[in-house]
Amino acid sequence: MARIKRGIQKAKHRRKVMKLVKGFRAARSRNYRVANEALLHSLSYAFRDRRVRKRDFRSLWISRINAAARREGLSYSRLINGLKLGGVMLNRKALAELAVSDRAAFDALLKMAKAQLDAHHGSASVAS
Repeated sequence: MARIKRGIQKAKHRRKVMKLVKGFRAARSRNYRVANEALLHSLSYAFRDRRVRKRDFRSLWISRINAAARREGLSYSRLINGLKLGGVMLNRKALAELAVSDRAAFDALLKMAKAQLDAHHGSASVAS
């Protein structure tokens, strides 16, 4: 059986790797062996961090909502509970945007949440 040489495929793969690591620093952009290792790590970090970014943004939105709610004397958890009781179905991203850019609308939501909490806790104290 004839011997199969893989020179062309190997060269293609090396070219592809070297093209992908073009912006890396030092040997990571020049030396194939180091570049290939760096590329494998960078791709796994990119995959992982696409998910981490979602967590980070949710955390940021919650911090912004909490800060805006506490300015009016209400904690984040009580605000969310009041909004749920009131049937408001806004996600954290939208709430954070309102807290930052449209304070009047956010204040209206805060008042509504406070009213819902008062009504809910008022009925709970009467029952017990």
